[in-house]
Amino acid sequence: MSDAVSPADGGYGALHAGAGARVVRRDVLSVSGPEAFTYLQGQCSQDLAPLAVGDTTEALILSPQGKVDAVVRVTRTGDEAFVLDTDPGCGPAAQARLERFKLRTKVTIEPVEWSCLSVRGPAAVHDSRTIGVVLALPVGAPGWSGVDLFGPAPSDDPQLRSWVPEHAVLCDEDAWDAVRIEAGVPIGGREITEATIAAEVGLVDRTVSFTKGCFTGQELVARLDARGSNVARRLCGLVVSSVEVPPVGAAVWTSDGAHEVGTLTSVAWSIGYGAFVALATLHRRVAPPESVEVRWGEDDAQRAAAEARPLPLGDGA
Repeated sequence: MSDAVSPADGGYGALHAGAGARVVRRDVLSVSGPEAFTYLQGQCSQDLAPLAVGDTTEALILSPQGKVDAVVRVTRTGDEAFVLDTDPGCGPAAQARLERFKLRTKVTIEPVEWSCLSVRGPAAVHDSRTIGVVLALPVGAPGWSGVDLFGPAPSDDPQLRSWVPEHAVLCDEDAWDAVRIEAGVPIGGREITEATIAAEVGLVDRTVSFTKGCFTGQELVARLDARGSNVARRLCGLVVSSVEVPPVGAAVWTSDGAHEVGTLTSVAWSIGYGAFVALATLHRRVAPPESVEVRWGEDDAQRAAAEARPLPLGDGA
């Protein structure tokens, strides 16, 4: 059992140079039955055929119009058994979408009540002997790599402290969000909504196979890819010069004040930048790096200068 505690920086340094851990919520679904593979192969954007038992991959579940219903990690746990995990609050939408096209297919889709301990950083590993961990799944996003540990929370350890690796430190929410934002990792319910196109938030390369055959929502993804993923908006990072935290939902304007180009979807204080960092999906009239202005409050009375930058931001100014 680890004696790790949150350091003075909330774990920010550990996430960049060592290993940081935090109990997070992940929605988990079990998909099983004699036609589970065939069904998921036609619904997910990624090719699941290469997955051996124990393997995992990222995929999109798209609407028929090609918008993102959920970003999922698909893990094969048996010949016809899979576990899908997704961002908090996105599980019901993923299940509803999969149930919608199931018809008489022999597949069962059920929520799984598991807890999750996430470990991030260049030294993020886990001990395979940790009691109670059912799945240890890799995360490979640059600047946000590590492992997610899943399983029922022990009745005597609901905070999963026994799962925390000996060398890791526990992180607070601000440090965790800051490093995720710096890495440019979008999450469901913030950067990703039912109106999101995968190319807008940089998801296509790691979640879509263009050789697997047909899947629901494929037409829009394929058409945009053929056109060089030329979309009207793209996810960007912002470094905001403000003494007060700009709220999620604050408007982003061009520096000349002529056009509103997006809204902040995630915000956190970054020790590395000595400023607030944020994510926003901005209109293409902004070409990072470019100065912008963030506005919020009644009649946009509060304003702060900011710089829109390409992602990932990195770990400091």
